[in-house]
Amino acid sequence: MAILISDELLQSQQLDEAQLRVELACILYEKRILTLGQAARMAQLDRIPFQQALAERDIVLQYELADLEQDLIALEKLGLYGRSK
Repeated sequence: MAILISDELLQSQQLDEAQLRVELACILYEKRILTLGQAARMAQLDRIPFQQALAERDIVLQYELADLEQDLIALEKLGLYGRSK
């Protein structure tokens, strides 16, 4: 899907296409419409630079208990957490 936004509108707001992508991705992430990975891809940024863009806009990372549990399971499988096999 493509959305057409006039150059005049972008120029009037002093935005270029890349900046608009980041702004839209941040908004959609904040509203929990996109995940962190999806929003970073939309912004065409790696995760860390996208997280920096969120921080610049005072948008907190959405990290739930389920996310922590999944991270701990992944770390355990890698042998970096919990019982060693």
